[in-house]
Amino acid sequence: MRTAYHEALEGTRLDVVRLGALVGDAIRVSVDALERRDEATGARVVAGDDIIDDLRRKIEAHCIELIWRQQPVAGELREIAAMLEIATDLERVGDYAVEIAKNAIKLADTALRPQKVEIDRIAAVAHGMLLDAMRAYTERDSELATEVIARDDDVDRLYKRSIALLQEEMQRDSELVTSGTRYLFVLTAVERVGDRASNIAWHTKDMIGE
Repeated sequence: MRTAYHEALEGTRLDVVRLGALVGDAIRVSVDALERRDEATGARVVAGDDIIDDLRRKIEAHCIELIWRQQPVAGELREIAAMLEIATDLERVGDYAVEIAKNAIKLADTALRPQKVEIDRIAAVAHGMLLDAMRAYTERDSELATEVIARDDDVDRLYKRSIALLQEEMQRDSELVTSGTRYLFVLTAVERVGDRASNIAWHTKDMIGE
């Protein structure tokens, strides 16, 4: 019976890893759609969110089942709690990808765009944090989790710099207000990806027991 329990636990853990891969790809593709003015790619990200939501619900259901099926020991309970928390954070990152993609679609035919907003740079840092947070979870690497948490300061710094640059451009040219406002939404979504990656790193450390 314990063997079956551990197999179910491992299966759910693999679903969390799969969810992380799906969400990481969604962020990468949505930012790429924005940069390349690719409306079709943005639409694929929006359509793919149902898969992310369904997998998150599957993980949640399996975690609840793991708790009531057999009383988990302390280490198992920490892992199940981490899976629940991480799945929730990952689903929210998927929502941020959708938000970026929707703005990419709306900006696809916009000729006038801000020039100094560092979307690609901040997105690269936040996306890298997410990938490393999931690697820390998969490999139970507390040191890597700690590094991810520290890098959130880099995302915050780039975010504040980009907001300031965007506001300057919008003040100089009123025709940038419409597209600039959408870029504000994108910047906020990307910054929150960094926050969620940091959360995942914290959950990993809690799971490990540090």
